Amino acid sequence: MLNYYLYPNKKSKEWVTFVHGAGGSSSIWFKQVRDFKKQFNVLILDLRGHGNSKPKLKDSFNPKYTFDSITNDIVEVIEYLKINQSHFIGISLGTILIRNLAEQKPELVKSMIMGGAIIKLNFRSQVLMRIGNIFKSVVPYMLLYKLFAFIIMPKKNHKKSRLLFVNEAKKLYQKEFLRWFKLTSEINPLLRFFRAKDIKIPTLYVMGAEDHLFLPSIKNIVAKHVTSSLFVVENCGHVVNVEQPQTFNTQTIRFITSL
Repeated sequence: MLNYYLYPNKKSKEWVTFVHGAGGSSSIWFKQVRDFKKQFNVLILDLRGHGNSKPKLKDSFNPKYTFDSITNDIVEVIEYLKINQSHFIGISLGTILIRNLAEQKPELVKSMIMGGAIIKLNFRSQVLMRIGNIFKSVVPYMLLYKLFAFIIMPKKNHKKSRLLFVNEAKKLYQKEFLRWFKLTSEINPLLRFFRAKDIKIPTLYVMGAEDHLFLPSIKNIVAKHVTSSLFVVENCGHVVNVEQPQTFNTQTIRFITSL
């Protein structure tokens, strides 16, 4: 089972579950825990192979992960803890996992908050992934990760987020990194399906105004899906919860309490 941290709140019946992105860990949410645990029961996860979650033994012989298998890891924890329903907050690739979970187990999802959400890969993103796939076996994985981090978070004010994710990624083994990277092969059909379907679960997208790779597609999807709304954080890049934690916390807590 995934490693997780619980912050119970006896005064609340509401649960909030945090899901980090690829290369991160539960530690990226430390600036959210302080505010959220005052009002909600909080669950924070380390995804498979990240933080203190070790890869499953059977995965030692399986070179490929799937979005469904990683999503099932999250469901396993939720069901083990007997959480009937939760608000889910994700960042980057974590938002894809939350959306996939909502497709598989909609009864578990009360709302979705998608920070630095990925709903479509633009031309630049797809070229980046193709280059990564070509060179992933010959170029040191940390060099690839640093390159991707810089392209996604290029500005000076993104440096803190960039370094945080790079330092967390250093804790991954190369085989683990490659398993996660191969997920990109199934990402386009999945995102295409998500864009086409409004799942009717209240959804808030929190995006940095400088998230040049992903913000344009989020604006398009919010215009089409009636249950979705968008908050854009000024002077902020991809990892909104790290760059602008107070704004992120204020907007997301306001969204949850308004439901």
